[in-house]
Amino acid sequence: MASDTHRSAYKRILLKLSGEALLGARSYGIDPEVLAGYAREIETVAERGVEVAIVIGGGNIFRGVRTAHAGMTRAHADYMGMLATMINAMALQDALEQAGLQTRLQSSIKMEEIAEPFIRRRAIRHLEKGRVVIFGAGTGNPYFTTDTAAALRALEIEADALLKGTRVEGIFSADPETDPNAKMYDEISGDEVIRQDLRVMDITAFTLCRESRLPIMVFDMNKPGNLSHIVDGKRIGTVVHWNEKPGAAPENARERPETKTRSFTEVEP
Repeated sequence: MASDTHRSAYKRILLKLSGEALLGARSYGIDPEVLAGYAREIETVAERGVEVAIVIGGGNIFRGVRTAHAGMTRAHADYMGMLATMINAMALQDALEQAGLQTRLQSSIKMEEIAEPFIRRRAIRHLEKGRVVIFGAGTGNPYFTTDTAAALRALEIEADALLKGTRVEGIFSADPETDPNAKMYDEISGDEVIRQDLRVMDITAFTLCRESRLPIMVFDMNKPGNLSHIVDGKRIGTVVHWNEKPGAAPENARERPETKTRSFTEVEP
C-alpha cells in the first residue's frame, strides 16, 4: 500500500455510511453500482496510506425504531436492525476486497463464522497494517443507533475525525429533500446545532463527540471525489466545530481542535 499520509490531513478516519444511501434508485436492498462506487472512493484514500475504519447503518434493509413504532418490541427490533447492518457490512467488505483492499469485519455480536468479535487493540493493529476495518452490529446493544456506534468506535480507535457520508451535501437549516429553501452551512458550532435542533446524529452520539472534541464532517458520499478531497484537507460539506470562533477544518486532527456539527440526515438504528 502506498504511503502518502504526509499529503493527507488525516492519518486515521472513521467513516460513517448511511444504510439508506445504499438504496440508490431502489426502494429496498443494495444497489450494486452505489456499493461499487463507495468501494472506489474508499480505495482511493486507503491506497494513499490513510487508515480507514467504517460503520454502516442498516436502514435500507430494516429500521428498528420505525418497526418498534409499528408495534414490535423495541429491543427485539433493534437486534434485527443490527443484523441488517451486518448484511451491509458483508456486502461492503466484498466490494472492497474486489477492489483490491485487505479488510477485516468485526461484529459487536458474536458471529464467528463471518466476522471477528470487536476487540479494540486488534482493530487498531489491523488499521496499522493497512487493512480497512468494518464495524458491524452497532454497539451490540438495543436503544443505541449506528451513529452512536460510529462515535464510540471513532473514539476507541483514536480516529482523527468522524466523517459522516450521507445523501445530501452537508448540514442544512431544514431537510433539503423536502424544503427547497433549506440553507446549507459550511460550518456550524455544536451549540448552534443544539439550539436549532438540527438532526445529523442522535444526542448520545453527539455528546460523545462533544466531550472528546472529536471533529465531525458531514458530506455527500455519493459525489465522486468528496471523500478524497476531505482527506486532502479541503472544505467539503459541513464542519461541526466545538470552538466559539469558527475555523477551517483541522490540518492535524490528532490535536483534536474544538470543532462540532449536526445536520438533516438519516439517524439510523
